[in-house]
Formats: sequence, structure tokens, C-alpha cells
Amino acid sequence: MAAESIIRSKQTTEIVDGILTEVVCTLFSDHIFVVVTQYGKMGTLISVAPHCVANEISKPTLSTKILMGKDEPLIHVYAKHLVTFVSEESGNKPVLLALALKDANLESIKSIKKLIQSCRIW
Repeated sequence: MAAESIIRSKQTTEIVDGILTEVVCTLFSDHIFVVVTQYGKMGTLISVAPHCVANEISKPTLSTKILMGKDEPLIHVYAKHLVTFVSEESGNKPVLLALALKDANLESIKSIKKLIQSCRIW
């Protein structure tokens, strides 16, 4: 009888703009952990958390906070673009994103988002 893991995880690898890109998504009870790397390392660690406004019925807003690594404006933009759908589809769970990209542009970010979608475990 094989033991089933308590933690669910899914990963994929693809060449994006000529660079090997790895994505790993792991579901925890209170967070979703997404690793996107082109270096084989975790890189910058970003918390992406939903915030609901009292008496507001629209979608929650997402805030980003750099926990470790480079704190640059584009990192916040990439983080929101890459994992907003993850938080929304999981019932507004916070997402912890590890991001290590060699070259980021609009097309590569779109391709990476599709990779994350292919690892859907939420």
C-alpha cells in the first residue's frame, strides 16, 4: 500500500525564449507556493496576498511584498501578473512566489503564466 503525500505538488519544464524554465506549484492548507526559475534556484521570494475591503463585493485587491531578494517595481508587476489567477481560482488563498528569471519580457511572462496554469493543483 503506497502512502499518499499530504502535500500536493506538480511541476513542469519548458524552453521559454531559448531558456530552460522550471515551474513547481505546491498546495498547502493556507498558501500556494509557486516556484518559477530559469537558474535552478528560488531567487526573489514574494508574498502575494488578497485584501478584501469591508462592505465591498468586488474582487479583492492583491498586495505584494518582497520577503527576500531584489525589491524592484517590475518584480511586483510580474508577481501580480503571474499569480493573480492562482489566488482567485483557489478561493483567494495567499500565494508565495519564488521568481528567478534571466530575461523577462511581455512574451516570456505570458508563456510562463501558461506554464503555471498547466501545473494547476488548486
